[in-house]
Amino acid sequence: MTRFQIKTFEREAVVFDTVSGDTHFLAPLTVALFQIIQNNPGMTADEIESTLAARLFLQTSPQFTRMTDEAIISLRRIGLLAPP
Repeated sequence: MTRFQIKTFEREAVVFDTVSGDTHFLAPLTVALFQIIQNNPGMTADEIESTLAARLFLQTSPQFTRMTDEAIISLRRIGLLAPP
């Protein structure tokens, strides 16, 4: 069984962590970020950010970098991403 079971609802999703038993709501940016990281282990932070921007049809900017960093921190805090 996979650790994370994801159910998407248009652009939002919920993720069930089969190890902890926790369920988490993910907003659109965080869903895309989670999927990119899960599907591409080993990507650098810059690669993740540029892939995320392309997927969301956005330009990279200092604000986008900050949002991406905050989303990664959030995913780590709730246990959906391993610490660096």
